[in-house]
Amino acid sequence: MSPASPDVALARRQSLADLLRRSARRHPGRLAVADAARSRTYAELDEDVTRVAGALAARGVRPGDRVAVLSRNSVDYVRTIFGVARAGAVLVPVNFMLGSDEIAYVLSHSGAVALIAQDALLPVARDAAKQADGLRLRMVYGPAPEEGWESFDSLLREDVAEPIVPIGPDDPAQILYTSGTESRPKGAVLSHAALIAQYASCVIDGGMTRDDVELHAMPLFHCAQQHCFLVPDIQLGASSHILPGADPAAVLEAIERHGVTKFFAPPTVWISLLRHPDFDRRDLSSLRKGYYGAAIMPVEVLREIAERLPDVRLWNFYGQTEMAPVAVMLQPEDQIRKAGSAGQAALNVETRVVDADGNDVPPGEIGEIVHRSPHAILGYLDDPEKTAEAFRGGWFHSGDLGVMDEEGYLTVVDRIKDMIKTGGENVASREVEEVVYEHPAVAEVAVVGVRHPSWIEAVVAIVVTKPGVTVTEEELRAHVRARLAAFKVPKAIAFVDALPKNPSGKILKRELRDRHAALADRIPGTR
Repeated sequence: MSPASPDVALARRQSLADLLRRSARRHPGRLAVADAARSRTYAELDEDVTRVAGALAARGVRPGDRVAVLSRNSVDYVRTIFGVARAGAVLVPVNFMLGSDEIAYVLSHSGAVALIAQDALLPVARDAAKQADGLRLRMVYGPAPEEGWESFDSLLREDVAEPIVPIGPDDPAQILYTSGTESRPKGAVLSHAALIAQYASCVIDGGMTRDDVELHAMPLFHCAQQHCFLVPDIQLGASSHILPGADPAAVLEAIERHGVTKFFAPPTVWISLLRHPDFDRRDLSSLRKGYYGAAIMPVEVLREIAERLPDVRLWNFYGQTEMAPVAVMLQPEDQIRKAGSAGQAALNVETRVVDADGNDVPPGEIGEIVHRSPHAILGYLDDPEKTAEAFRGGWFHSGDLGVMDEEGYLTVVDRIKDMIKTGGENVASREVEEVVYEHPAVAEVAVVGVRHPSWIEAVVAIVVTKPGVTVTEEELRAHVRARLAAFKVPKAIAFVDALPKNPSGKILKRELRDRHAALADRIPGTR
């Protein structure tokens, strides 16, 4: 059969450009998004997005052009996500924690023709823009500060028609830069079809409905908050309240004030909520659905959430940017029965655990986690070698180690690069962390390996204690020794006020290894 005509292709178009419009026609007067400064119904947001798309096109942004956004969470960010898509362009969300040199690399590597920055981030955006090649358009959320920069608000004042552009299912929608182990991040290219297939998995397996009232506190530049929660909410017609960050007091206050029914955060943020003095002072009775990811929730914390928020059903979402990002989910009924598990493959995903030759390992044995799914990226931007390596054998290789049980439930053991190899033995940091978390004095813990002349790597624990509670290093070591083999017991423990985390709440273990390398000096070379 010959390829579809342009008119047929437009009539069949299913892209990020179309999701908001369809919700606006179904629910024009319903609240779509709100932040501290403004709120928009679906009809108002749809009109805003059309203006942004048309104004970008009038300024020379063409289908396929890359538009970078550097900002904390806001309604303007949401307008940008959909406005760029409606113009047929490709969004490049940038981590607002990066320095100007790192941002300049993302701008140049992605080939961005436009940069939209939050006014508070303008100094670093200005420096990055000076270093980047190819930028033709510079815009700022807020008043234009100087010549060469235009206010984003000016786009919203223009009366322009929506650009009608062909968008194919495998056309790039966004390029997200990974926070991987290489010195330079990789540009993961996500298509419209990949994202929309992932939304179906999130909505159906994640129990999402149009009646949800969601609080978005984790950064929207991150794949999880944007593509597991915000855009699926828009597709469904749910209501979203947006915070600039995950301050525990602000989160708890917002849940009470807005009657929030649904909330996502990594375990580190859930722990910070449980430990905050406002937790028992706020009315959190509206909350019905809780989601976590980026790390497995410690079993003791799962039990505490079940006790203190008995009406909340929990889901664990496991995956990575390259899977848009969800691959595996643990359902509410399995949280305790399969505590510590990531769950089963999501609706549109197949997941296996394989050996170095790509063969399935038996249930209970460790191997690499691989996926096959329409969620997967098109590849890494301008990097065919890394793309070929990641997709060898027709499966996406996650770089995570896992174990599959007889029922098909996956337990993530560790990142391949985070497995601690000590004295000829392999130690999974998460196994040790689970045991340390069981001690009543421990609020947070990260277990890493530090270089050691005799052990090669020595197991060490970095611990944050609960307020007003003390514990000694030897007491914690004795606690672990009673539960695990001797080679898994931390050989040194450091007590700190807080663990370093990235904006998505993931503990920065590379930073901990560097910061606490001197612990090796306290460790003898014999058992």
